[in-house]
Amino acid sequence: MYEIFEQLLKKYGVTPYRVHKETGVPQSTLSDWKNGKGVPKVDKLKAIADYFGVTVDYLLGNEQKETLALTKKDERDIKNKIDEIIDMMANQQGLMFDGDPLTPEALQSIRSAMELGMAAATIKNKEKYNPRKNKKE
Repeated sequence: MYEIFEQLLKKYGVTPYRVHKETGVPQSTLSDWKNGKGVPKVDKLKAIADYFGVTVDYLLGNEQKETLALTKKDERDIKNKIDEIIDMMANQQGLMFDGDPLTPEALQSIRSAMELGMAAATIKNKEKYNPRKNKKE
């Protein structure tokens, strides 16, 4: 099972230390896993799976194919970009929707639509611009 984790490390060019820092999974847990002294608890496996954009079943070797999904970094990047755009829209004087000033509800609707669109575009771009690294099987 640790072999799949190692494959994901290589695929995304990250180290176990970086995974530890960004997920909060202790390095000792990763070392024990590597040395065959057990498997991380479900919450730790979930954090690792979410970090790489895979399922826990995939990480444990129970699924044959990796599903292409957003990583935590992708999610952060999308959130930051949308925050920037929404701030610009909210602070723009005279921004109107159907002749009325933009309401917080309208901004939230725009945000939701942008999140869906940017998530889909990010996955599509992974397939398009890194076909060997991110190919769907």
